[in-house]
Amino acid sequence: MADKELDQGKRQFLIAATGVAGSVAGVATAVPFVASMLPSERAKAAGAPVEADIGNLAPGELTRVEWRGKPVWIVRRTKEMLETIKQGDGKVADPRSERKKELTPDYARNEFRSIKPEYLVVVGICTHLGCSPVDKFKAQPEAFEADWKGGFYCPCHGSLFDLAGRVYKNKPAPDNLEVPPHQYLSDTRIVIGEDQKGA
Repeated sequence: MADKELDQGKRQFLIAATGVAGSVAGVATAVPFVASMLPSERAKAAGAPVEADIGNLAPGELTRVEWRGKPVWIVRRTKEMLETIKQGDGKVADPRSERKKELTPDYARNEFRSIKPEYLVVVGICTHLGCSPVDKFKAQPEAFEADWKGGFYCPCHGSLFDLAGRVYKNKPAPDNLEVPPHQYLSDTRIVIGEDQKGA
């Protein structure tokens, strides 16, 4: 009887030890598997916010940075550029960026599509088929339209955008250029990919 009880105790011990060993092995196997599903350092860097120095950007100039593999344009607009935007409300398809609100954060859903009217921050990808428009800041009515005051032109299919990235009516592009999340760190530094709302 004592031998039977001893065998029973050994059996229970061995079963418990096997269960513990199996659990440890399961966790050891699961940890690398779960870790492999986390984004790599390279992927984190590709999606990370990007800082840009705008201290040396002269009025009327554009600088480019890359964020999440996309070109982002920062334009320092002149007073004359801002005046042409005010005159263009009736010529653009979505003057207040209300059609596709996900393309424009609340703080840029205004006539100038910006936090500070002087600076425009947009993703340089046409909303039609993903081409990259070119900047044409000088008015060229003979090349485009009689009421063209300058802005961005997509040579692939002829879409026109004003100096706020708003698409002209009756053009292939259905929407305004995207305004990425951004905020000012100082008068000379801006961060793209992060804003007060998302911080």
